[in-house]
Formats: sequence, C-alpha cells, structure tokens
Amino acid sequence: MRALLGAQDAWEVVENGFVEVTDTAGMMANQSKALKEMRTKDKTALYFLYQAIDESGFEKIAGATTSKVAWNTLEKVFKGADHVKQVRLQTLRAELEGMKMKESEGVSDYITRVQAVVNQLKLNGEMLIDARVVEKILRSLTNNFENVVCAIEESKDLDILTVEELAGSVEAHEQRKKKKEEMLEEVLQSKATIKDDKVLYSQNF
Repeated sequence: MRALLGAQDAWEVVENGFVEVTDTAGMMANQSKALKEMRTKDKTALYFLYQAIDESGFEKIAGATTSKVAWNTLEKVFKGADHVKQVRLQTLRAELEGMKMKESEGVSDYITRVQAVVNQLKLNGEMLIDARVVEKILRSLTNNFENVVCAIEESKDLDILTVEELAGSVEAHEQRKKKKEEMLEEVLQSKATIKDDKVLYSQNF
C-alpha cells in the first residue's frame, strides 16, 4: 500500500499528516497553490485507502477526516488482527502436536483429522511441508501400526514422501490386517461350529 501511495506522490501526506487551513485570507498565491496540492494528495490517499479495504474496514475509517487518521486507524486494526492470528496459530499448533490416533479410529479418518488442522494452519499463514506432517502422523499412530511405521521409515525417503503416499501405504496395511482378522474369525467360527456339531452328535448317540 505504501508503494501505491508513493507512486501517486501521496505517501508523504499520509505519513506527515495534513492540517486543513480554514482561514486562507492573506495567503500568497504560491501558499494557496501548495495548500490545494496537499489537500488533493490527502484526498487521493484517502480514496486509495477506501479502495484497498473491505466493507468492515471501510466502516472503521469512514469518519476519518484525513488520510493519516485513516492510516493510523487501520494500523491499529490490523495489529489487533495479527495478534488474534498469532493466538489462533498457537492454538492450532498445540492441537496438532497433541493429536493421536484413537484405538477405535480408522487410519483414513485420523489422517483426515490431521489434514483438517494442517489446512487451518496453512490458511492462517503457517508454512508446513509434507515431511513434517508425515513425521507427525507416523509418530502418533496406534501401536498396531508399529511394524508398518518401521517398514516405512526404513524403505521410504521421508523427506519426499507425501501425505497421500503415506496414507496409501498405511491404509493398505490396515486393510490387510482387517482381512487377516476376518479370516481368523471365520476359522474360529468354523471350529466352533464343528465342535458344536460333535457335541450334538454325541448327545444323540
């Protein structure tokens, strides 16, 4: 914004301020001309400030009589907004750091939860590379994934591994594990059925 106002030769009046002179009687021609030029620059700067902000910002400076007053008001507003943003970032960082996969949670659901917080951090200006997110996910999975975590750390370059690639590897492991559990359950049920049949047969004879 300073560059734009500077290009319009209006930054000086914003920085130093403009004081309207009501009594121009007795002014020399050159003084009157200089006053008119400063007034024009001030109004030009105020116009550009109006154009650069949204409706909520406009309401805060609508009553400003000079560009300097408007600029000072906006500085206070945005400093307050920056403070709120920093508090929000700290909260999100703590939330991400404290996240752990629940025992009853699917890995896809957990990674989605992590990504939701990561996206909020990025929207608030945080620079997060995939490697950091990948590391976070790997060290916060449940113990059931200990073997696959070790395998990924040994076989993959974590510096270039994307979150999507990690999700694919871990989800594949989860699916294989579920399939084995289902097969084991079927075997146990089959054995239980055979045992029940034998008991029933022996009772009949």
